[in-house]
Amino acid sequence: MEDQGIVQLYLQRSQQAIAETKNKYGAYCKMIARNILSNYADVEECENDTYLAAWHAIPPNLPRKFSIFLGRITRNIALDKHGYNTAKKRNREFEVILTELEGCLASPNTVETEYEAGETASAINQFLYALDEQARNVFIRRYWHSDSIENLAMRFNMSSSKVKSLLFRTRNKLRVFLDKEEGHV
Repeated sequence: MEDQGIVQLYLQRSQQAIAETKNKYGAYCKMIARNILSNYADVEECENDTYLAAWHAIPPNLPRKFSIFLGRITRNIALDKHGYNTAKKRNREFEVILTELEGCLASPNTVETEYEAGETASAINQFLYALDEQARNVFIRRYWHSDSIENLAMRFNMSSSKVKSLLFRTRNKLRVFLDKEEGHV
């Protein structure tokens, strides 16, 4: 079923919307959650919570790109679950990903930095659009989808060391770009 048809089912409050969403996007949602969470039960719970969140969000929201809408919901739920689980155990792969970006981004811990966080997001989008397609895709797959270095190497037909090098250079470029942007604000 096409995305517009699925969204229409949500608008009609049809239970079939959830079944169609699961059929089309279940594996996608699980992949996003699995890259953040290390426990299979948590991944399944996250997937189901995604369907419930979509049910509550449509209406009033009408997603422009349904897959991105679901991916964002799944990622946010998985990140919340990861934060909850952090006190108990750690997903080392996701901790590595967060550590990699630590040098580029400051954590918005105060009310004063809320506005700056939005500005930073806009600046990162501007930076990503200026990258060549491969560097942008590798960066997004690593830091949005939380893909492992090995998966990125296979997906983009590169060696692991080339992926690491590309990510390192891109993070450094991002740091320089954000420093320049901060100076212009």
